[in-house]
Amino acid sequence: MNSLFHHPLILRTPSCSHSLAATTTMTMASSLALPSISFQKHSFFNGSSTVSFTKLGAPRFGRSGVFMSVSVGSQTLADDALFADYKPTSAFLFPGQGAQAVGMGKEAQSVPAAAKLYEKANDILGFDLLEICTNGPKDKLDSTVISQPAIYVTSLAAVELLRARDGGQQIIDSVDVTCGLSLGEYTALAFAWSFQGNCWDLPHESKDPPCLIYGQWEAPYCSSNAPFYSFFEDGLKLVKLRGEAMQEAADAAKSAMVSVIGLDSDKVQQLCDAANQEVDEDDKVQIANYLCPGNYAVSGGVKGIEAVEAKAKSFKARMTVRLAVAGAFHTGFMEPAVSRLEAALAATQIRSPRIPVISNVDAQPHADPETIKKILARQVTSAVQWETTVKTLLSKGLEEEL
Repeated sequence: MNSLFHHPLILRTPSCSHSLAATTTMTMASSLALPSISFQKHSFFNGSSTVSFTKLGAPRFGRSGVFMSVSVGSQTLADDALFADYKPTSAFLFPGQGAQAVGMGKEAQSVPAAAKLYEKANDILGFDLLEICTNGPKDKLDSTVISQPAIYVTSLAAVELLRARDGGQQIIDSVDVTCGLSLGEYTALAFAWSFQGNCWDLPHESKDPPCLIYGQWEAPYCSSNAPFYSFFEDGLKLVKLRGEAMQEAADAAKSAMVSVIGLDSDKVQQLCDAANQEVDEDDKVQIANYLCPGNYAVSGGVKGIEAVEAKAKSFKARMTVRLAVAGAFHTGFMEPAVSRLEAALAATQIRSPRIPVISNVDAQPHADPETIKKILARQVTSAVQWETTVKTLLSKGLEEEL
């Protein structure tokens, strides 16, 4: 993918419009595109506690009757299984580290809402992110501390670019499930309004957060052309810290990642086992990303990765590709990053997503904010279950269109 504004993967049900899919193909950032739910809504407010519920006319997620979300002070309690029976029609899939390319984000300058994301990012990051995205240099953009916030911001800017085009808002409004590869999970949570933040365009004095009603956020004070602005900033702060923590963990030990092409997962595991027999414990490798059939990323010590590369042909692998990342992501090599992430997540207010967000750790959607925090902390040391995620989406009714 040469730009985060082109050549997305689109998942839709057969009933979705081909013309909308064509519109998305030229605009979205490695994303999937989704119909909305009609509700009869009721909510009650009492002091610092809010109780909201809704009766469904046609339950999208297979849970008839009433769902309740309770906010006590700043903590939201939710049924983590809220989205367990979700039935998606179309989806946005957001990219992870490695999708970056010099020149991405150029079109953002022509769309005020997209440009505003970069302006806010500059304030948080302390440098001109759009300048690095559009002009590089490549080695600077590829660094973990820059590429992660760059992809997060550019992915959400791509949503704004889509919104500004004919039919774009209809596509965005139709999204009823989302997910992202590794870093992209944070982008998906921002798109699903799961991060708390400041709403930039409230026409009223009140800046109260929206309340959750059966997985849907009521945000009456935010204009429709900027639905996740209020959820952007805290997500970016977490992504910034995540990149820094992962870079520090990578600097602490010599490690690397390599993609193994042309083997099924069982064969790649056998390849890892063979490589591990020739290296010390500190250099052992494991499958870190279950990407898709025939493409699995292996992480571990440099000597272990070199052993994988040397043995790959004997296992009938078509090729190996060393990844341009700082270290062995999604393995125990990232353990030093976990405590920093846990502390940052503990200090961040996360709310139940308005739509299902599929976790990289277990390929399942979660609604409970505390569970989401634990999963995000575990994610950097856990294998990415992307293959299972996509297979599950397809099995629930989505089709692939390009």
